[in-house]
Amino acid sequence: MTILYNVFEKIMNGCYFLCRNYGLAIILFTFISKIVLLPVSVWVHKNSIKMVKMQPDINFLKAQYFGDKDSIAEEQSKLYKREKYNPAASIIPLAVQIVLLLGVVYAIRAGIDNPQISMDFCGINLSLIPSEMGVVLLYSPIVAGLSAWILCVAQNSRNVLQAEQSMWNKFGTMAFSVGLSLYLGWFVPVGVALYWVCSNLMAVLQLLILNVVINPKKYIDYERLSESKKALETLGSVGSEKNRKTTLIERRREKQDYKRFFSVVNKHLVFYSEGSGFYKYFKGYIEYLLEYTNLQIHYITSDPEDAVFKLAEKQERIHAYYIGEKKLITLMMKMDADVVLMTMPDLENYHIKRSYVRKDIEYIYIPHGMDSLNLTMRTGAMDHYDTIFCVGKHQSEEVRKTEAVYGLPEKTLIDCGYPLLDDMRADFCRMERKEDDKLKILIAPSWQKDNIVDNCLEEILDQLKGQDYQITVRPHPQHVRHQKEKMEGLKQQYQNDSDIVIQTDFSSNSTVFEADLMITDWSGIAYEYAYTTQRPVLFINTPMKIMNPEYQKIDTIPLNIWLRDEIGHSLELSELSKVQDTVKELILRRDEYYNKIGAFVEEYVYNVGNSAEIGAKYIINRIQEKIQTRKENRE
Repeated sequence: MTILYNVFEKIMNGCYFLCRNYGLAIILFTFISKIVLLPVSVWVHKNSIKMVKMQPDINFLKAQYFGDKDSIAEEQSKLYKREKYNPAASIIPLAVQIVLLLGVVYAIRAGIDNPQISMDFCGINLSLIPSEMGVVLLYSPIVAGLSAWILCVAQNSRNVLQAEQSMWNKFGTMAFSVGLSLYLGWFVPVGVALYWVCSNLMAVLQLLILNVVINPKKYIDYERLSESKKALETLGSVGSEKNRKTTLIERRREKQDYKRFFSVVNKHLVFYSEGSGFYKYFKGYIEYLLEYTNLQIHYITSDPEDAVFKLAEKQERIHAYYIGEKKLITLMMKMDADVVLMTMPDLENYHIKRSYVRKDIEYIYIPHGMDSLNLTMRTGAMDHYDTIFCVGKHQSEEVRKTEAVYGLPEKTLIDCGYPLLDDMRADFCRMERKEDDKLKILIAPSWQKDNIVDNCLEEILDQLKGQDYQITVRPHPQHVRHQKEKMEGLKQQYQNDSDIVIQTDFSSNSTVFEADLMITDWSGIAYEYAYTTQRPVLFINTPMKIMNPEYQKIDTIPLNIWLRDEIGHSLELSELSKVQDTVKELILRRDEYYNKIGAFVEEYVYNVGNSAEIGAKYIINRIQEKIQTRKENRE
């Protein structure tokens, strides 16, 4: 360092010899240092461009291995080696600045001690130190801090690497730089502060010139960078609302369950449930497997209050795990099992990916509705499943035609049926019938935009009240949750009408199955009601919710559309004046609809009465085949 200090002193003295003014000498010295270090600055600039150029790949890596820090670090290291990028390069400018600052401090102190050098610059003595002189020289650290702020503003907007940092990183860097400048400016001679100001301002000019000469836009795909950021942000926001409410006990429980899940080797069968209400879709399969096999059932749920935990306490072969949505991303990536069953569509399309640990896992999609998959699921929602348990021939046809249109490999389609329907029919048969003089009408809207509640509920109720019907309005649970004031308003509005009940308690389905007629829009509850009771439905044609904008590419009309006049009757919004007469007609033709709907169910629902057995036997056979394959490979 002594050698370096001596060099700096000689350069500074040389500058003073040329300028005969120490302030100008400091400015000249700063300019010379920028010229000498220009190759380093160019290299750092190119390295920054290289880093941002790689950022989309890094972001997609983080999305692909979300939550798996070891895999992300390993893959990122491979990327750095392939691109010949040195992450330590960003430290170089800071190290150079520190060395230069120390050298300048020494050189200026040496100049102060030299009686042949005048420290006067524009009436300011560059040898004075603000901390010794007091507020008289307060401007020195303030100007130094201001120059640091200008540099940070320029870097945050123009520096290719700094511009991609988060707002907090930018703010943190600015606060550190300005704070350091203020602090040092108070304890060093004014001449050092002058150097710091000149260095910062010249750095801004240099940055602007480098951006013109080596334009980052020529090397960086900013469109792909934006896509990668969105992919990562989407994963980062998964479950954010729920996570804010997650208690410390639940987080500990999740961590323990995560470890417990991966502590079990040779897992054959895993179910994933999005919440407590989804067990009903797996119930038939699980009950059959428990009765006829010795398989251990691993059941993952993202609901800490899922009823499956109480069931697992009674049934030792059910192993239940609570894994929140964000932690689920990592768990699914590391999944190790033979067969995984899910009701969640869009596998691989969003945050939930197929396992990268085992490529031979069979993923089975379990529909949680009896209607069209093509209309009610997003484009490509089924593309990455291996097997689909189809409810009826309409779903099988849609999947095969979708594969043909998009050139997809054929999936395994199992003519399974709908175990939940079998359970509902059994419960309906056991249900005690109540004799009542009044016919019961159930109005059950969907949750989609412009549904019956938002559109025409009052007009329908005004037509039906006072007609000797018992009318129950059963809004969608999401409606009750998000529009509490509106629901309470409806209750108050019809509180004096003894034949109208606004129901917001969904603990029982008895209201659904006791109804003589249902009125709905596009709710899936219509199929459960009609297929179970074989009673008709009046459909109101509110605007249809289309999840798949490309559904018309598939050469088949979705069941949701043409079914409406098969199991009941549909009215346009312009035909609401016909509600009263249509209700009377449908009720009068109940016997006719009973037979018609019964025949329809037999045709469009596979294996009515024993669908769970069909699906469970397929699961058993596939697990046995996988076990046998591993055994043969070992031999």
